[in-house]
Amino acid sequence: MARTTERVVAGAPLLQVRDIAVDFQTIDGPVHAVEGVDLDLAAGETLAIVGESGSGKSTTAMAVIGLLPGNGKVTKGSILFEGEDLVGASEGVMRTIRGRSIGLVPQDPMSNLNPVTKIGSQIAETLLAHGLATRKDVDRKVVETLAAAGLPNAADRAKQYPHEFSGGMRQRALIAIGLACDPKLLIADEPTSALDVTVQKTILDQLERMTSERGTSVMLITHDLGLAAERASRVVVMNRGRIVEQGPARQILEDPQHPYTQALVKAAPSVAAVRLRPEVFRAVAPATPEPDIAVADSATDAAPASVSGPVPAEHPADATPGSTGAITEPEAEASAPDYIVEVEGLTKIYQVRGSKEDFAAVQDVSFSIPRGETVAIVGESGSGKTTTARMVLRVFEPTSGSIRFDGQDVATLKGGALKQFRQRVQPIFQDPYSSLNPMFSIERIISEPLDFYKRGSSKDRAARVRQLLDDVALPQSMLRRYPSELSGGQRQRVAIARALALSPDLIVCDEPVSALDVLVQDQILRLLGDLQREYGLSYLFISHDLAVVRLISDYVCVMKDGQLVEAASSEEIFTNPRDPYTRRLLASIPGNELDIAV
Repeated sequence: MARTTERVVAGAPLLQVRDIAVDFQTIDGPVHAVEGVDLDLAAGETLAIVGESGSGKSTTAMAVIGLLPGNGKVTKGSILFEGEDLVGASEGVMRTIRGRSIGLVPQDPMSNLNPVTKIGSQIAETLLAHGLATRKDVDRKVVETLAAAGLPNAADRAKQYPHEFSGGMRQRALIAIGLACDPKLLIADEPTSALDVTVQKTILDQLERMTSERGTSVMLITHDLGLAAERASRVVVMNRGRIVEQGPARQILEDPQHPYTQALVKAAPSVAAVRLRPEVFRAVAPATPEPDIAVADSATDAAPASVSGPVPAEHPADATPGSTGAITEPEAEASAPDYIVEVEGLTKIYQVRGSKEDFAAVQDVSFSIPRGETVAIVGESGSGKTTTARMVLRVFEPTSGSIRFDGQDVATLKGGALKQFRQRVQPIFQDPYSSLNPMFSIERIISEPLDFYKRGSSKDRAARVRQLLDDVALPQSMLRRYPSELSGGQRQRVAIARALALSPDLIVCDEPVSALDVLVQDQILRLLGDLQREYGLSYLFISHDLAVVRLISDYVCVMKDGQLVEAASSEEIFTNPRDPYTRRLLASIPGNELDIAV
């Protein structure tokens, strides 16, 4: 995929979309999903279509390849591919075109790969269906196709099932299937949205090499404007089924004309990350010392050493636990610890069934969270960041090491003291769709922790729920609704309201915005910042997205293979990263290579 925005491709467009409209028939009547869309795609060009969920970008792409749902139909306009109008073409014609002339890399590899069929067989099916291989040579061509997609040990991988692949490997398999027939046009629908930034960059680099070598045109569907500007020569911006702006990628990024495009540019973390960190996301908190963040040397596995300034000679004296391990209230403000959480030497070892070797998910991790501030833990999948967060929540018990909350060892808490701890430390989970009970109304979801801990009278609890809806900027009319009736952003606001219900001191945010579009992501991040300023909350923020982390964090811990490889203030991490792994993560942020004026 060309990165220059000045590329000119001679000749007539490979694809011409003219004034198309797409309707979906529902029980409430037709829904106009796409209206009046015009776009061209030249041979060998990469065009990105950008917009949030519901903007019509994927519907437009599926109309081109003839894969609209059964209740969807192109009601107007034309789609010319190599001069042939695909609107109204028979299913037989479209079957010939799909794969052979127009390939597809869909978004979710787990739902688009057959779980009971080997990867090689799925590629072989495509090759055989289009007459590009015979039974005699199909195995060889399958291996060649997988190898071209960057899968190591392709012959062995062809014999495996999708569940035996990592997320990145499954996405490579989908790319292999999409390009197996050497199509002239490849539609890549959010091909890396579920992947870590380093894996995302690897996949996109591989896709770029393959399409560039073959001269394939690419229609890239994404909600990430930074990624679109980096990977495409032209960008089309869609909102509510219409194109609101299109042009050279660099021009759209640097000088957006439409208010919606301006909002996308402003909200995109991948774009904002290459600028100065906006102050609006920073919590205004009392001055605190640099956090005591210890890091084991990744090369020598030496004893932990502080990388963020000298470790205080003494931590505040521990409150003496009673017979039940009760958390004692500080006698005076002056005696309160500087840090609400102090983690030291945290280790989690798992025994692996059928193996003589244990697996160290977390190894000797130490860090502290200053009161009223945000410490982020970043790293790829499998780095140990979520396991660390769950140990802080005391969902997982550590194998060794200690977690001190307000000066007390969390492991010693029992009975009433443990109940008090669980009220003061609350989680916000990644997926707003699975973290809310679909059978509960929004009112019941938010009031559940208040009911469980018997906070106040029923009248008091009802008033608290209404106040929480106001805090997260949701209307009171939401109370009687159910999660299925809410958007992803609204659901995450409900999850935040539930986390706030018991007035916690610490909120553990586990990838709280990774499932959301950039505009909704921006709203949730701003909301978290506002709530932190208003209530003096402390956050432990887990994420694989450094662009997001830069916007919200005061301090950053970088984890790799269960170890802390680097930790410092957010500004230091982003302006002067020390560890090669941190530098690699930063280099993988979409849009990182763009020189954008501040």
